[in-house]
Amino acid sequence: MQPDRPDQPDRPDGDDEERVWRAIVENYGERAELDEPPAPEPPPYSPAPFGGRFGDLRAVGHEDEDEPFVADEEGFEPPDPPPLPRVAPDRLAAWIGIFGSPAVLLFVLIFSLSMPRLLGYLLVAAFVGGFIYLVFRMPRGPRDPWDDGAQV
Repeated sequence: MQPDRPDQPDRPDGDDEERVWRAIVENYGERAELDEPPAPEPPPYSPAPFGGRFGDLRAVGHEDEDEPFVADEEGFEPPDPPPLPRVAPDRLAAWIGIFGSPAVLLFVLIFSLSMPRLLGYLLVAAFVGGFIYLVFRMPRGPRDPWDDGAQV
């Protein structure tokens, strides 16, 4: 028990506090009675027509399991996708310099091939030049603040 102080109200000790909390929890509102949901019925058994372990999965969900599954004849067929955009030749050369130069240098390093020193310098220059070119070709101004990039 804590000593009596005029600035602090009396506090119950540990046993009294536990008893108070237990009384609060036991008397708090009415307890809801929950009904257990019915168990879902298992799907009907169908023998495996193709020798599979789980049966013919194409027949799942059909009322008449003796008929094989037939896809809808009038189904949705998506339109052909638009062609891929063409990359400008100068940007294509810059991207080849950025990704192709390290790939060639890594290939030469892994397989311990000899390479003329001038070719090594040209590959490094292609990497640095492609990077600098792409950085300078980036748009300078800010994007339209109302443009979120979505297109309809």
